Amino acid sequence: MSPSVQSRVPQPQVLSGIRVVELGQLIAGPFCGKILGEFGAEVIKVEPPGQGDPLRKWRLLKDGTSVWWQVQSRNKRSVTLDLRHADGQDVCRKLIAEADVLIENFRPGTLESWGLGWDRLSSINPGLIMLRISGYGQDGPRRDMPGFAAIGEAMGGMRYLTGEPGRVPVRTGVSMGDTLAALHGAIGVLLALYYRTVSGGKGQVIDVALYEAVFNCMESLLPEYSAFGVVREPAGGALPGIAPSNAYSCNDGYVLIAGNGDSIFKRLMEAIGRPDLAGDMSLRSNEGRVARAEELDAAIGEWTEGRSVNDVLHQLDKMRVPAGRIYTAEDIAKDVHYRARDMIRKITTRQGYELEVPGIVPKLSLTPGVISTPAPLLGDDTESVLGELLDANEIADLRARNII
Repeated sequence: MSPSVQSRVPQPQVLSGIRVVELGQLIAGPFCGKILGEFGAEVIKVEPPGQGDPLRKWRLLKDGTSVWWQVQSRNKRSVTLDLRHADGQDVCRKLIAEADVLIENFRPGTLESWGLGWDRLSSINPGLIMLRISGYGQDGPRRDMPGFAAIGEAMGGMRYLTGEPGRVPVRTGVSMGDTLAALHGAIGVLLALYYRTVSGGKGQVIDVALYEAVFNCMESLLPEYSAFGVVREPAGGALPGIAPSNAYSCNDGYVLIAGNGDSIFKRLMEAIGRPDLAGDMSLRSNEGRVARAEELDAAIGEWTEGRSVNDVLHQLDKMRVPAGRIYTAEDIAKDVHYRARDMIRKITTRQGYELEVPGIVPKLSLTPGVISTPAPLLGDDTESVLGELLDANEIADLRARNII
């Protein structure tokens, strides 16, 4: 019996009929492929024979395979192919000739060295959409430098702001640079698919750089420097220029409170027993509150420190003040709202064990995404996919020479 996946299978799926060839490894390219696969695209993941995508062995393993892999590669088909071999490159060109989208996240120039550059591929498939994700983009003076998510986060401006004032900047704990690049890549693919439809079939290249994807999310960072010469500095749990908004200590943990709306601020001050601050005319706008942010944080912190997180949240919920606890993985797994929103799914992996994994975002009312198949074993679909392009003798020859 094939492994089962708990899912709600809607009809139709919005990307049904779109074939994606994924040549990328690890995070950025494959995360984009994951998104497209969840909304119906057929995603063919090309992996090197033997070890496959290194993500298969990243972080915690169960039955020899990363549990992260079970999320990143769901809804995909695995084909093994040695792209460093001329015959492997030839097979890959045949595969791409039948594809709508190609995803890759190698260093610029790598595909060209394998005979898989845009000029050659577009000549055999004019409607091809090619998503290229790299550290610094396909041109510019840093084009050929290696770039991982951490470097993109640093160059994009995020790392400098993350942490406590005067301390070494820290990373967020996950590879945000890769994920942001993947999300921008998915947007680009959808835009290009739409343009191909209205242009009579024209394909194009989508060039996403990790640092640019991060930089695009940095809000007012550059305009403030341009207008005022202000270099935004790290502020720990606070949100500089918007007050009050911070993490506050309770007697059993921390709580996040966002009291920065004008009416919200007034309700927050009433909740903490400070009607004097609620009625202070100088605090009725954000500009005035920012000028007294330390005073406000001290007042809120004095109220929270003698209370439990649950008590604080209960009191603030009654006053309709946005607040929340800082969740661990255990908190997420036990949260009723996550489960009510179908954001925790139970699957059965190809290895045969059950696993809880994140649900699907975004949620579409008519064409929601699905988890249709679990992440594949290495090379699970090599014969079935290549059987559409090659005869049995050709496939046997490639396998005998370890090209597939």
